[in-house]
Amino acid sequence: MKPFILIKTDFFIAQENKLPDQVFTQLIKILELLATNPKHPSLKTHKVEGTGGKIFEGHVNKQYRLTWMYFGSGKILLRNVDNHDACLDKP
Repeated sequence: MKPFILIKTDFFIAQENKLPDQVFTQLIKILELLATNPKHPSLKTHKVEGTGGKIFEGHVNKQYRLTWMYFGSGKILLRNVDNHDACLDKP
C-alpha cells in the first residue's frame, strides 16, 4: 500500500511546536504509523463524535491525541495535537 501524504495545518504545526520533547518524539513515530496505516492498533483510531464521521482521533500516548481528516486521494490533513480534551476542541 502506498503511504498517505500528511499535510500539516498551520494550527497543527503551532501545537506540535508546543509539545514537550518526549511527546514530540512519540508524535514523529505515530505520524510514520499514520502515513502507512491509519488503522494501526497503536493509534487506537476512531471517529470523533459529532463530526459526521469526517474527523478522526488517534493516540500519541495516554495523555496526548491528534486529530485528522482524509483530504483528497491519498492525503491526510493533520488538524490538531494536544492533551486529550483540548485536542477535541475545534481548531
